[in-house]
Amino acid sequence: MSGEPIKPQSGEANKAAATGKTGSLPDATSSAAEDIAAFVAKARAMSPHALGSRGRLIFALDATMSRQPTWDMACALQADMFREAGAIGSLDIRLVYYRGLSECRATGWISDSAQLAKLMSKIDCRGGNTQIGKVLSEARREAAASGVRAVVFVGDAMEERIDDLCAKAGELGLLNVPVFMFQEGHDADAEAAFKEIARLSRGAYCKFDPGAAAQLRELLRAAAVYAAGGREALLRLSKSASGAARLIGQMK
Repeated sequence: MSGEPIKPQSGEANKAAATGKTGSLPDATSSAAEDIAAFVAKARAMSPHALGSRGRLIFALDATMSRQPTWDMACALQADMFREAGAIGSLDIRLVYYRGLSECRATGWISDSAQLAKLMSKIDCRGGNTQIGKVLSEARREAAASGVRAVVFVGDAMEERIDDLCAKAGELGLLNVPVFMFQEGHDADAEAAFKEIARLSRGAYCKFDPGAAAQLRELLRAAAVYAAGGREALLRLSKSASGAARLIGQMK
């Protein structure tokens, strides 16, 4: 599906993050083969896992009407991501969410848990269809612009063309940007799509029970550790944390 998330312009990114405001991106067409090749070369040259670089994680959430309880839970749990990552490095998070009629928004990069919690508390969930394709497009673009180590997506449904999502996931896989797809509940269509997105991006898929904060906490902690310290940090955590073990076991 065409269209991209709304986000601040480059000069407004810090201001948007500080004030809790988000911005929008215009619609965009699919990449031509030559654009993809140029993008891959540029992003690989940026070496987002270089020693001393800040870990950058896109934290994407389905904010459609049924998701309010999980949104509130994620708002509380995001502090654990910063805390876990802080033990081994540094972490910046870019919140991306969709809701309503074709509304998809992205914040600037945020490095403070309290700031992210304040921003999330001002956002309410609204009825609408899924827009996972826009989330993946935003991750691809941001990887080219400033480097992204991983993408986390939390949702319970998929209402888009699976082939389109797979193409975007494959591009992220080429760029070594894994997507961690965390499914709440048991929707079969969502499970099939989420697993394929994870596989093609060289990420991981995990399911958690509805309202299970402890399960989601473990998964988010593991994703944050990967973003801050890479595969080796996740491997170390997997020896003591089940969430990390579930992720590292799938990553290629």
